[in-house]
Amino acid sequence: MSVMVGQQAPDAVLVNGERKAVRISELRGKPTVLAFFPAAFTGTCTREMCRFRDDLSRFNSLRAQVVGISADTPFVLGEFAKQHQLTFPLLSDFNHQAMRAFGVYDENFLGLLDGIARRSVFVLDRDGKVVYTWLSDAPGQEPPYDAVQAAVEKLS
Repeated sequence: MSVMVGQQAPDAVLVNGERKAVRISELRGKPTVLAFFPAAFTGTCTREMCRFRDDLSRFNSLRAQVVGISADTPFVLGEFAKQHQLTFPLLSDFNHQAMRAFGVYDENFLGLLDGIARRSVFVLDRDGKVVYTWLSDAPGQEPPYDAVQAAVEKLS
């Protein structure tokens, strides 16, 4: 079961592109969009992360941050960010800690891959409380970007 609106976001340790640990609790202080995605360099994931990139100025104007999270290694995520000019953090959850804590761990993705994130978005307020969730059962489905932005706007 995934994390619900009104709950405190679980804490988990992720790894950034410099291979440094980042705790979800360290993201507190401003509204945060956590976008879990299955795998870098795949069609829907690329479209999703590029859409968040294209909308980043809007999130910045709301003093919010966007963070992408996947099970890919920091090296893969670094190259993905470079190739697609993604300027927001992409964090590696290669140990599946955050995916499990948020309830979005997919043990058998499309019958092919073990241990990746189901596509999902969580919006957290400044204190780390979940104010919006979206979870897809279809890997090719992108998030409702307008609804994500609206959830962040309510925090302004």
